[in-house]
Amino acid sequence: MHTRFYPFVSINNTIRLRQGELYIRLSDLLEGAPDSVLHSIAHILLAKLYRKPVERAHSTRYRRYIAGHDLAAKARLVRQVRGRKLIRSARGHHYHLEEIFDDLNRRFFHGLLGRPQLTWSHTHARSSLGHYDPAHNAIVISRVFDHPRVPRYAVEYIVYHEMLHLKHPVKLRGSRRCVHSREFVAEENLFPELAQAKKFLRIL
Repeated sequence: MHTRFYPFVSINNTIRLRQGELYIRLSDLLEGAPDSVLHSIAHILLAKLYRKPVERAHSTRYRRYIAGHDLAAKARLVRQVRGRKLIRSARGHHYHLEEIFDDLNRRFFHGLLGRPQLTWSHTHARSSLGHYDPAHNAIVISRVFDHPRVPRYAVEYIVYHEMLHLKHPVKLRGSRRCVHSREFVAEENLFPELAQAKKFLRIL
């Protein structure tokens, strides 16, 4: 068994079985973790390797530990330092993300949201239409929306949704991460063309 701490960009752990030997790499952010947490990580990795169910007690203990304030803050800092966010341009062929952000900020947030980095994605991704990356303070929108057949309200909705992630950070409730809080959903429902936008996204 070969185990080492490794400087991953984020909190990540891997296990490989090669010629009867186990190769395990743990995030170096987990150095100094309590034995109980390391025991849970070992259980989770072995369960995944042999495709067995992960016991809830172990997954809960691990999630609670990595979601702790100190470790979460350290993980964001490490991701900023080690990670590389490819920021291309907010100006597309048909839509300018900074202009859309500023307009939505004025209309829905009283102009109080600080503008993060905004960029179109490198590819025309459909699996991820948009995301907010808090580590790099960046909103990335899929280039699939930068097209004349895409109505402006659909682009605005995607940007608005990610702006809500900027306003309402992910919270931990028990052992679970709450990505879309009640406050988040309530504000999302204020978007005037919400129904039309969701209908368009279903046929995109």
